[in-house]
Amino acid sequence: MSGQSPAAVSASTVDGVLRRTAARTPDRTALDYGDRRWSYGELDRGVSRVAAWLLGLGLARGDRVAAFGGNSDAYLLSYLGCARAGLVHVPVNPALRRDELSYVLAQSGATVVLADPHLAGAVEEIRSALPARDVLALRGALESLLEVARDPHAPVAEGSDTADGDLVQLLYTSGTTSSPKGAMMTHRALVHEYASSVQALDIGAGDRILHALPLYHSAQMHVFLLPGLAVGARNDLIDSPDPAEVLRRIEQDGVTSFFAPPTVWLAIKDHPDFAARDLSGLAKAYYGAAAMPVQALTEIRERHPGVGFYNCFGQSEIGPLATVLRPEEHVPGRMDSCGRPVLFVEARVVREDGADVLPGETGEVVYRSPQLCTGYWEKPEETAEAFRGGWFHSGDLARRDEEGYLTIVDRLKDVINTGGVQVASREVEEVLYRHPSVAEAAVIALPDDKWGEAVTAVVVPRARVAGDELIAFTRRHLAGFKVPKSVHLVEDLPRNASGKLLKRVLRDELAERGGQGG
Repeated sequence: MSGQSPAAVSASTVDGVLRRTAARTPDRTALDYGDRRWSYGELDRGVSRVAAWLLGLGLARGDRVAAFGGNSDAYLLSYLGCARAGLVHVPVNPALRRDELSYVLAQSGATVVLADPHLAGAVEEIRSALPARDVLALRGALESLLEVARDPHAPVAEGSDTADGDLVQLLYTSGTTSSPKGAMMTHRALVHEYASSVQALDIGAGDRILHALPLYHSAQMHVFLLPGLAVGARNDLIDSPDPAEVLRRIEQDGVTSFFAPPTVWLAIKDHPDFAARDLSGLAKAYYGAAAMPVQALTEIRERHPGVGFYNCFGQSEIGPLATVLRPEEHVPGRMDSCGRPVLFVEARVVREDGADVLPGETGEVVYRSPQLCTGYWEKPEETAEAFRGGWFHSGDLARRDEEGYLTIVDRLKDVINTGGVQVASREVEEVLYRHPSVAEAAVIALPDDKWGEAVTAVVVPRARVAGDELIAFTRRHLAGFKVPKSVHLVEDLPRNASGKLLKRVLRDELAERGGQGG
């Protein structure tokens, strides 16, 4: 890898984000994971060793490399190593099983699969149906990626012809409504997104950031970890967002910054340690990936008024951060807003004909941004549909007020058409969350002979409660056509690893059972 072109010399690449910080502060701690600590200089050298190792496997620029593993320093090294080698990183949800796993690995055309030891067997079971020629270890083996990164005698990759317009990641959508699509992310898109995240979320070199959500998901990796590395922050990585462990770390390790989806914040709020731990060092608390119940957010802020809360909203295709509601913007009347567009995002709210809606009206959010993907991998029809009219169509319904603040109403595919009238599921969910016996709630549409679609509530109770009682409660707060026709009481709601509610799974499960409430 020598003789770099002028375009490569001036490129702003993902791995360059780390390289520049390592040049400024090589001895500062970059990452803590388990009993391993990496300085910025050590991490940067490890990335160069991984890049050389990958290229030594015979991989060529643009080849796809899948990463199938949980949180670890090795996982981060796989992403940055691919970026430095000019390869395309494919993060794979470690919860995927046979058919789902086969789909992503085959559709992406991954040549190499890097897997955690306990997951490698799942790949080997479907190996014959995959294009991958190698299944190698991320960690936990003598010849793993992690051991290469830590070997001072391993070859290093110096220089690259990678351009910032090259692909660096296929970021598969969550597949909550259909088969996942691989959003094609370039170096240029993600570096712009990192700059937006740093500016909008006040990420700084003095931060100690706790990373607990899965790195395969765009939010933890691209909104927090890479921006944290860009500014020289100290990053603590743990396997999962266990509430007790999160609260312990915030108090004992001096954590100043933490992100979690609403499901995790709800679990933290209800944990006994929430009142007992000293959280005074936590300056910045971020939430996103799903709508936060206003009632729960209000309770958390009242108990810890010194913590600044940020609502982070977006989607995989835009890197994923698109809008932010900052701490000083969490004011009465705006608590359910997702804020305004970040530095490199332009957003509109439009009608079906593409015209802008008036303030207070509902329409679809559309974007223009250098953060956007270039399309969906090998899906030209879906790409054309998403980018029609010169804007990216998000599929999110929102209202925009006169000051430009967005409030998400629903996903287009989740709006319920009952008796010819549209009902936003989130509005009904917010009312249900006001009932003291409701821990979690999801509202979906089920087929109905009379109404076409019936408003249906699925509730995880925190105390004994009857479905009829919840229906009566919503009737006191909502117009009759918005009141659930039935309520299903369940032990938990299906979610992916990032905390996003899988309404498609709920609809399928209840439809199979005949939709009878309890």
